[in-house]
Amino acid sequence: MEIIERLKQQVLRGELLTRGDILELSETKDREKLYRAAGEITRHFGKPSFNPCSIINARAGKCSENCKWCAQSGHYHTGSDVHGIVPACYVMKQARHDEKKGVKRFCQVTSGRSVKGDALKRICENYRELRKNTRLFLCGSLGLLEKEELQQLWDAGVRRYHCNLETAPSYFAQVCTSHTIEDKIQTLKWAREIGFELCCGGIIGMGETREQRIELGLALRELQPDSIPINILSPVKGTPLYDTVPIDDGEILLTIAVFRFLHPKAELRFAGGRGRLSHEVQLKALEIGINAAVVGDLLTTVGSDIDGDRALTAEAGYLPWP
Repeated sequence: MEIIERLKQQVLRGELLTRGDILELSETKDREKLYRAAGEITRHFGKPSFNPCSIINARAGKCSENCKWCAQSGHYHTGSDVHGIVPACYVMKQARHDEKKGVKRFCQVTSGRSVKGDALKRICENYRELRKNTRLFLCGSLGLLEKEELQQLWDAGVRRYHCNLETAPSYFAQVCTSHTIEDKIQTLKWAREIGFELCCGGIIGMGETREQRIELGLALRELQPDSIPINILSPVKGTPLYDTVPIDDGEILLTIAVFRFLHPKAELRFAGGRGRLSHEVQLKALEIGINAAVVGDLLTTVGSDIDGDRALTAEAGYLPWP
């Protein structure tokens, strides 16, 4: 039995693949067969419905961290917006709009290493308003929190916490030195202990190798996230990664297929950067393994049109959004 079919059958039986298996899989010459196999895994374990979510930039800019990809880092001059914690009325307006469009998950996202004190209190007040006035599933992305701070979010009604690993452990120090990947993992472990679902993925195309993208996938498997955002680097002028050569479409699709073999049951979620992809490539990604997405405006780049995403997911064979 050839490699793609053999490894597909192992995944369908619930067996974990080794690093060697995945490396061999990534080197296959028959990409179309690999893509079909990844799509079979997605349909076997996944739901027939697509899972969209939306986010709001609840605090922007002047971040203390030096992440080389990020327009919101205070270390670089990017012209990105700067504002404090947004008021509940602003959050409610966007949340209600997105809920009417069929989005069921909503996340407040903040710049900065973490959110503490009065800022965290205001964020939690926003969540309480959302819980009282919408039926949205609430998510949070507030940086590197301590367990007590995560507990405050839980008490306010948040049930999924987001913190990306961003890249392979072996590459992380090349793109950020103000915190470590271990800091991120600790926050995620505390979140899991409290009871949160985990949303954790990364950014591809930051100069890492294919092997390091596989390393990221394996590191994520240790955490067993429920949702894995796959961002594609959108180089922002003023950041150190602005001149990075774009990752090609073939490597993006290969990454999605490999991640599906590694994470058969997780939501693979299109996030930032997909606007550069053609309609055909986005459709192919959905057929391979993408079964969730961040929709609407993103943090510092324009996102996607919700109605357009609804049409795209229907074209890919997913059930219509409610």
